[in-house]
Amino acid sequence: MTILIVEDNPTVRRLIRRATSDIADKIWECEDGADALAAYTADRPDVVLMDVRMPRMDGLSATREILRHHPDARIIILTDYNDDELRSAAREAGACAYALKHNLTELDTVLQEVLGQPPCASSPRIN
Repeated sequence: MTILIVEDNPTVRRLIRRATSDIADKIWECEDGADALAAYTADRPDVVLMDVRMPRMDGLSATREILRHHPDARIIILTDYNDDELRSAAREAGACAYALKHNLTELDTVLQEVLGQPPCASSPRIN
């Protein structure tokens, strides 16, 4: 499995990398949504772990942009915010799943579920 981490906080990026290093063959990182499309296009990861609130471009806008160019992309919103409106916005943007950063130990399960199903743009699975 290959993963692109899109997260503006370097400490959080390291924690996510550590939480996924056992199941990922390759991990790339970028620090905001504005760089996410170029990083996705260059590396074609199996899954993108996308933060929501970032300085230049937020994660929902970046999700829409990646999916506009790459409809088969699998994007998981990974955030601190357990918020129903944000979940709904993530679903509308086309994200596959919505996970909370304080549950990084469960991230491998979310990744396996997302990879085991068809691309998300056609049928997002956010509860």
